Formats: sequence, C-alpha cells, structure tokens
Amino acid sequence: MADNEPSKRLEGKYAAILVCWLLGNGCLFSWNSMLTIEDYYSSLFPKYHSSRVLTLVYQPFAVGTLGILAYNEAKLNTRTRNLFGYILFFISTLLVLILNLATSGKGGLGYFIGLCAISGAFGVADGHVQGGMVGDLSYMRPEFIQSFLAGLAASGALTSVLRFITKAAFDNSKDGLRKGAILFFAISTFFELLCVFLYALVFPKLPIVKYYRSKAASEGSKTVSADLAAGGIQTLPEGEEEGAKKLERKGNKQLLLENIDYALDLFLTYVLTLSIFPGFLSEDTGSHSLGTWYALILIAMYNVGDLIGRYIPLLKFLKLESRKLITIAIVCRFLLIPAFYFTAKYGDQGWMILLTSLLGLSNGYLTVCVLTSAPKGYKGPEQNALGNLLVLFILGGIFAGVTLDWLWLIGKGW
Repeated sequence: MADNEPSKRLEGKYAAILVCWLLGNGCLFSWNSMLTIEDYYSSLFPKYHSSRVLTLVYQPFAVGTLGILAYNEAKLNTRTRNLFGYILFFISTLLVLILNLATSGKGGLGYFIGLCAISGAFGVADGHVQGGMVGDLSYMRPEFIQSFLAGLAASGALTSVLRFITKAAFDNSKDGLRKGAILFFAISTFFELLCVFLYALVFPKLPIVKYYRSKAASEGSKTVSADLAAGGIQTLPEGEEEGAKKLERKGNKQLLLENIDYALDLFLTYVLTLSIFPGFLSEDTGSHSLGTWYALILIAMYNVGDLIGRYIPLLKFLKLESRKLITIAIVCRFLLIPAFYFTAKYGDQGWMILLTSLLGLSNGYLTVCVLTSAPKGYKGPEQNALGNLLVLFILGGIFAGVTLDWLWLIGKGW
C-alpha cells in the first residue's frame, strides 16, 4: 500500500488544477465584468466617477467580511463559506442584469445607488471566497494556489476579450453600448452558476483533493469535515482521529508575526496597483486617437500582463524565493508612480500601454511568488489560517490603494 500512496496522492491532479483555475475565474469574474464595462457606466453616470466609487464601495465590504472570517477561521465550515460566496456572486451578477432591464438602461442616482449596493454584495462574496479558497488550497499543492491565482487574473483578461467582442458586435447599432453590456452580464451570470456546481459537486470528489483534506483533518483541522463528507469520506482513517485531537496549532497572531514580511509585501503590492488601476487608467490618461477604446485597451493590457505574470513563477529559475529579494522588488515597484504621472502628462498612448502591461505583469508575478512561498513548513490548519491572513492583507492593500487613487484628482476639479 505504501508504494501506491504517491500515485494515489496525484490522482486527479490535472483535473484539480483546471477546476482551481475556473474557480479562481469565478472569484473575480463578476467584479471584473463591472470594471470592464466602464465605458458603458461612464456614459450613464458621467459625473459620478463610477470606476472609483464602485471600487471604493466594494472594498470595505470585502475587507470587513474577510477580517471577521479570518479571525474565526478555525471554527468555520469551509464548504458552507465558499458555497455561500459563489452563490452570492451568481445572485449579484444576475441582479446587475435585472437592474439594467428594469430601468431600461437609463442613468440616474437611483440606478447608481443600486449598482453600489450590488458592488457591496460582490465585496461580501469576495471576502468569503478568496480567503476561503486560498486557505483551503494552502495545505494542498503549490500548483493549486498558482492555478487559482492565475484564474483570478484570467478573469480580467477574459472579461476584457469578451467586452471587446460585445462592444464590436454592437458598436454601430442603436443603443449598442447597452446591448453589449446586457450580453456581457448574461454570459457572466452563466459562468458564476457553473462555478457553484464545480465547487459543490466536482472539486470535493477529486481523489487528490480528498487526500489532502483527509491529511489536514488528521493534523487537527476542523474546517474540512463537510468537504470530506461531500467527497464521500465520513470519518478520519482509523487511529488518526484521536491523534488529531491532540495536535495544537499556532495562533493567528504568532503566524502573522512569523510572516509579517510576506503580509506587508502583499499589502504594498496592491496599494500600488490599485492606486493606479482602474481609476487612473479610466479617467486620467487624456484624449488619444483610440477614443472610447483607449481605457478598455489599457484595462485589457493590465489584465493580460497580470495573467502572464502569474505563470512566470512556474519556471523555477525565474521564481523569486528569497524573502529579502521579494521585498526589495516590491519597494522598487513604487517607481511606477512617477513613471505613470509623467507618461500621462507627456508620453503618447504607446508608452502608457507598455507601462500598464508592466504594472500587471509585476503584480501577478509577485503575488504568486509570495503566496506559493509563505505556507511552507506548517501543518494543514496553520496553512489554512495563514492563507486567510495573507488574503486579508491583499484586500487591505486594495482598499488603501483605491482610497489613494482619489489623490490623482487633486487640482483637476470634480
């Protein structure tokens, strides 16, 4: 039996990698959909700074929800948490579509307040899913986290491609922006429903996932029992249940102190990224020959760069693993702020597109380097808790970034 254990452990590995990628997509697909139709919302709400306001509404709900869940992570049912998040993503995306149809696509304060409420719901769903999934995958294989994180970035790239197609399809028709947006959100709604079924029915039954969840349970994890039951495992292997009860895990405070550099690395990475993307790229890059396509192209180039950056660490010789070098790279990345300022003021659109691609590439690369390095050397329950804490710092950085993004408006009026 011992000789066969490694092969059993790897059974279903590639299927799990694919499902992780799709679930990562589902975690941000709805939110990226809302960001990617910024051209439509800008035409509906020209005075409301929609890209900035919707992002600013989203983040407190995401950070607050994850903060509460991370604090209570050891007592939570991971399956219920993640399913609730994916179902809320599906319902909220459907509501965006319904709201547009109910208002006949007319702008106004009421419609905008409705969008803000849905944006808050997206934040609550993100707080459930992103921390829950990263925590869940942290005690499995690094490839699973990398695939999930690549899926997060792919959601941006896919929504950008999808938006180009829907915009081009209706570009010359009457009310074309709205028709493209409706088709766009109909596709997004279907995809979120697919993610609900993937997490509920497919992922827990993969042999490799069952193996790692059983291993986490044997190390004292109390969060995986419902997932094990969904995979057809009702109890721990004989003799392991008593051993699991005796194991003690490090507390959140100790885990955070041991990994404070990783936590601050992620915080600073996303402070910088969100102080530029999407608000600055949507409103502060001037007028160029690409017209209404310009902001969409910039967002698309960021998303493509972010996606490529998340695959670079798969090449081991290109992956940063030194904690000091990761921190140095993240601090040096702040040079992008003056670069964007002077490019927007004096450069042409080609330089801005290149700079935006670099912003996305570095964001994706550094995120994967940190999150695949940090959970090593801990037991399953500790890896789960650390994954939640690190995602909390990501969302905290995003919140700080979207707040600082408003500083670009100083001197420009409202």
